[in-house]
Amino acid sequence: MKLVGERRALSAVIFAFYFLVYLIIGLQGLVPDLDKAFYALAGVYGLAFFSLVAGYFWARWYSVGVGLYGVITCAVGMWQLGPEPVLLFVGGTHLAATMMLWGHAMSEGYDGQQAWRQRFHMDDNAVQRLGRSVIRAGVSLPMVLLYALAPKPGSAELALSGVALLLAAFGLRALVRMRTWGVLAIGAAGGLLLAMAGADLATHSTLFVLKPALAGALLISAAAPWMGPVLAFLGLRR
Repeated sequence: MKLVGERRALSAVIFAFYFLVYLIIGLQGLVPDLDKAFYALAGVYGLAFFSLVAGYFWARWYSVGVGLYGVITCAVGMWQLGPEPVLLFVGGTHLAATMMLWGHAMSEGYDGQQAWRQRFHMDDNAVQRLGRSVIRAGVSLPMVLLYALAPKPGSAELALSGVALLLAAFGLRALVRMRTWGVLAIGAAGGLLLAMAGADLATHSTLFVLKPALAGALLISAAAPWMGPVLAFLGLRR
């Protein structure tokens, strides 16, 4: 499937649409306790839109991850509520954006560029590893934001979720800049979220802890492929 420019434009329009939707919801205060979460989600989609238009090498991976987040959210919503029209629209548009960004032809304008590969000395295997990690982090970031910015009864839980959010956000930024500490930060965020999900399971329903548990597992899976090279770099593994 060609039409690379058209597919890129349509995907960017979809992310721009959700950026505006979440921004308007936050500004209007339709859900007062979650206004910060909606602003943050607007930022997630705004970054996907801007990075696609700007042509950053990691933009396609990140945007695919955000699109898959929307598909997963729709699937969970349909499991709870059935095939509601709004959910079908949300899932369909996110799936369309994801599919339009897929493929070798689309990658040539982003991660297929040679300049950044030469800058970071990346071979094809390393590029594929980085792509999988950024996609998984892109899926998990909105989940981490929603969990961290949602109201919580205890200050300790709020602080820990904030730490997980900072580790995930700055870890993702460091990961695309090929910084070793980014991998460690993402892995630490994933471990912290899994621990918090396990603690919440004693007092909350399984559905409540699904989001942090899934986000934590995805973050750990994003960091896992790099742990061997990181340990070798630190001199802890030959």
